[in-house]
Formats: sequence, structure tokens, C-alpha cells
Amino acid sequence: MSGGVDSAVAAARAVEAGHDVVGVHLALSRAGGTLRTGSRGCCTIEDAMDARRAADVLGIPFYVWDFSERFRDDVIADFVSEYQAGRTPNPCMRCNEKIKFAALLERALELGFDAVCTGHYATLVESPDGLELHRASDAAKDQSYVLGVLTAEQLAHTYFPLGSTPSKAVVRAEAEARGLSVAQKPDSHDICFIPDGDTRGWLAEKVGIATGDVVDRSGAVVGSHEGAHAFTVGQRRGLKLGVPAADGKPRFVLEVRPVSNTVVVGPKEALATAEIAGERLSWAGRAPSSDAFDCDVQIRAHAEPVPARATIADGVVTVRPVDPFEGVAPGQTAVLYDGTRVIGQFTIARTVSAVPAPV
Repeated sequence: MSGGVDSAVAAARAVEAGHDVVGVHLALSRAGGTLRTGSRGCCTIEDAMDARRAADVLGIPFYVWDFSERFRDDVIADFVSEYQAGRTPNPCMRCNEKIKFAALLERALELGFDAVCTGHYATLVESPDGLELHRASDAAKDQSYVLGVLTAEQLAHTYFPLGSTPSKAVVRAEAEARGLSVAQKPDSHDICFIPDGDTRGWLAEKVGIATGDVVDRSGAVVGSHEGAHAFTVGQRRGLKLGVPAADGKPRFVLEVRPVSNTVVVGPKEALATAEIAGERLSWAGRAPSSDAFDCDVQIRAHAEPVPARATIADGVVTVRPVDPFEGVAPGQTAVLYDGTRVIGQFTIARTVSAVPAPV
């Protein structure tokens, strides 16, 4: 129970369905004085108190489990090292993979529980081929993308009571009717361990400042920066370029090269990506029957899925979209779909621009 309205209503529905429910809030930070700032973050003292109040209304036991060390090692450290390597990570994916459906689920099973119930918007479907993960009924709230890292074994011990709910408004109305004080609580957003939203400043404290060049696609120096880790592919703002583009158009970050501490910029059309490839592949249920298959690919939590052809060779997945992706960065997660069903996911390690660099 995060302290938000979704997990509170999910717990209420689990109780109503006749399950033996215990509320658990995850303490993911050792900063004991952390307080909520607006709607940023999701793991503060105030959130824990909101979760406890919801559990009291539901009449269920409530515990706080300290996973701060696992979170630091598996999520925060990974986040920093990925940026240092010039990649753009998704900490919510790592948290689901390593904490909520690994560390938490492992402890729950050891204690004799059957499943972890969360307020995620996604659905589980029993099919002749086994359990399948599908998109939620409410496309606007669908969270199947961030759950794409779950394996068949983890899905077998997972419960998503909100998946078939037609809208978030229905969830809030239900919370109000149940007397839950979080009914109108704002949704959390941004990275929970960077509650002020200043990712660049946070990374500068962790990684330090190292001045480097900003270059165009021909290699000409057009500016400088104080740390390549502060830039992500597709970024336009904050480049502070000293040399304007010949055509006068704005330039975007096309590539981050950590070894040389260089940031490459260029025109927006160069962000078009004709191919992505990566590793760390996992299947959300049954694996495809062939090493080459058609699918839809989603590269961000709120991006539109793109029809594509995927091929697998030597553990590497290569995806070629029918129409180019835009602004794909190594380190992002690509989730593969068959209609509404999640097939699996991989971490993007390589991208190929649809617009060749000038010779």
C-alpha cells in the first residue's frame, strides 16, 4: 500500500473478494524526515501514514517493511551507473523488477502468502497457453508497460484488482464511498527518490561535474557542457550552444558518449530511429514460437505502440518498426505486445538513425 488511492481501493476489493489481506508499505529511503512535496514522490512519511489510515478503515493488519538497502543497491545505484554509461534508465521498471515483484514477493511467499496485490492498472488473463499479462481497460491509465519486466512465475503470484476498471474517476468515487481519506489525493509522479524533480542537479551531486564538448554530427564543436550524464536523447532545452545551426533550426541531443564525455546534437529529423536492439530479455508468460515475429513495440510508459518486426539471435533482440521511432535512447525499455497482450521486454542497447549522418 503506497498511500495512494489506487492501492487503497485494490486492497479494499481484495478484502471484499474474501481474501485474507495484509497491508504492507515499503520503506525505500533511510531519510526518515522525508516529507511529501506536492504530488511528487510516493514513499514519504505522509504516504506511510495515509496507507495506515486506509488499512485501519479496511480493518486489515498493516506493516512497514524496510527495503531501503535493496532499493539503494538495485534501483538507485543502477540509475546512477546507467547515466554514467550514457544510457537513460527507467527506475520504475527496475523497482518493479527488483523490489515490488522480487524482494517483496519473495518475502511474502516465505511468510505463506499466495500473491502480492497492487493498484497497478493491468489485467491478467488465463489462456490455454497459460497466464497472460494484458493492458488495462482504461487506456489512459494502462500500466502494463512498467510491468513488462515480470516473468511468468511472478505473474502467477500477482493480483491486479483495478485492471478492468473503466476509469480513475470510478476508483476515486469508490474510495469516497468507502470512506478512504485518500480518495482525492493527487497521483504521484516523477522519480520517487528525486522528489524535487531536479534530476540534473541530483546526478551532479552523485557523479560530479566534468566539462566536455557538445558536437554536431560532423564532429564540429558547437558548445560545452558540465557533465554528459545530465543529457538524454531527444533533449532540446538547456543545451546552451555557442554556435547556431546553419539552417537556424533548433538542435536536439542525438547521442551521449560517456567515454569521451561528449554530447552529439543535430536536427529533429535525425531523432528518427529505424532500428533498435538490446539484451536483458524476458518473457511475460509464454515465449514466441519463432525467432522472428510481428508485434507492437512501446518504448516509453505513455508512448503509442508502433507496429514492428522483431528478430532474436544469440540472445539479442533486434526490432525494425514499420514507421521510425522518435528519440530512442539506449537504456530505455522496449516492451513487445501482441494486441493487448504483453509478450516481453528488453533493454535497448543500440539504435540506428533513419537519417544517415553527413559524410
